[in-house]
Amino acid sequence: MLYWYQAAKSLHFIGVISWMAGIFYLVRIMVYHAEARQLQDVSRSILEKQYQLMEQRAYQIIIVPAVWISWICGSIMLSLQPVWLTQGWMHIKLLFLVLLSGYTHYCKGYIRLLASAKGAPSHLFYRAMNEVPTILMAGIVFLAVYKQGINWWMWALGVFGFAALILFAVKKASKRLSASNE
Repeated sequence: MLYWYQAAKSLHFIGVISWMAGIFYLVRIMVYHAEARQLQDVSRSILEKQYQLMEQRAYQIIIVPAVWISWICGSIMLSLQPVWLTQGWMHIKLLFLVLLSGYTHYCKGYIRLLASAKGAPSHLFYRAMNEVPTILMAGIVFLAVYKQGINWWMWALGVFGFAALILFAVKKASKRLSASNE
């Protein structure tokens, strides 16, 4: 049983790392896509087609398989360690994973929106959006490492403090980018 648990855990790590890499890559492409939409010449059409292709491929080829690998291998690990399903840290971790899965699906909607001729958010929106999985990932990693030994107050303070720090950095960077574009 230990062998299968370690194999599932290894594949789970690979899936999660690929999922996060894919999400960060996808949203970065969305930033560039949104910037390209502001161009007025022939390059806009060329860039938009290329970014649409890149977004679709990142989602379908990297993210979707990584999500499946993560969830399947994580489920195998839980089936081999069912006691974890009775522990609070796992409930919160699963909640964060559901939120991360929802965010991933939410990104698919923005792929469609950018592909349409309708108004999509600015590149600043996508830059801020790219920080959401970082916050979720931080919460998940600390839960996975500390498990039932987690200090809930420190965990909550850390996650909210980290989120506030990222929000501050995004606002500051947005102001700097807006000022440089004027």
